[in-house]
Amino acid sequence: MSGVAMPEQGTVRANGLTFGTLTWSPTGPDADRAPLALLLHGYPDSAWTWRHVAPRLAAAGWRVVAPWSRGYAPTDLAPNDRYRAADLGDDAIALHAALGGDERGVLVGHDWGAIASWAVAARPAQPFARIVAMSVPPPLALLTVWRRPATWGTGARQLGMSWYMAYNQLPVERTLGRVIPRLWRAWSPGLDGRDEAQRALLALAGPGRRRAALQYYRDNLRGGGALALFGLRPAVPVLTLHGEQDGCLQPEMADVAEPLLAPGSRSERVPGAGHFLPLERPEDVASRILAWIGRSVA
Repeated sequence: MSGVAMPEQGTVRANGLTFGTLTWSPTGPDADRAPLALLLHGYPDSAWTWRHVAPRLAAAGWRVVAPWSRGYAPTDLAPNDRYRAADLGDDAIALHAALGGDERGVLVGHDWGAIASWAVAARPAQPFARIVAMSVPPPLALLTVWRRPATWGTGARQLGMSWYMAYNQLPVERTLGRVIPRLWRAWSPGLDGRDEAQRALLALAGPGRRRAALQYYRDNLRGGGALALFGLRPAVPVLTLHGEQDGCLQPEMADVAEPLLAPGSRSERVPGAGHFLPLERPEDVASRILAWIGRSVA
């Protein structure tokens, strides 16, 4: 990965918000014409989760931008207090435009970033040439698992693993200092995620930040937000990646989700990885992404 600089920290205005960003730029005579790769993080995480994957994409000729999602410092809190999947998809599309993306641009999302990717993929008319979703299948899979007795066991196990979704509906902001490190340990058992948990907590420091992170779950699992979330149906091909040791969402959920994907999609498991696979297997993950999005042709 020689010749790839450390990320530049900056800001960009999009969809009524100022986003904090990390940018990895390629080098060479055509660097100013490099296509955009937009990388979105999830919960409880930060833009730094991409720091091992992004340089590999930049070395292949992509201009890689990883923003902090709405509500996560240094990005603004949502001015209208909206954290629904549709809002996350709107952010991704607006960031593509604000960052000067063109028809070659690609979108890569992990966890809630993956849900943003599913929200974009549900729109037949959207600006990204390729989309990648990691660690979270189309949300409808969480309901589809109950349609056949053969997958009821998977559904029952997933209910137990998803305890935090119900927990996050409660006024538990003050407990996140204990809960977030616990989630990192449980979701990626082979990863020392102590530093990553602290990065997430740093992004959630300050007035309203912890509430914003929990609002993702509250806005999307209640009433009309839940109807919209579980109604997302991919209209374009997507590459899905799932760690074989994911302690948040079972890899079997990706199997349940395959019939929900648009024609031309691919679903792949990453061996030796848990939920936070961009940090656990960055070389493997980057290789799979590049095989899907193609090498840059500036």
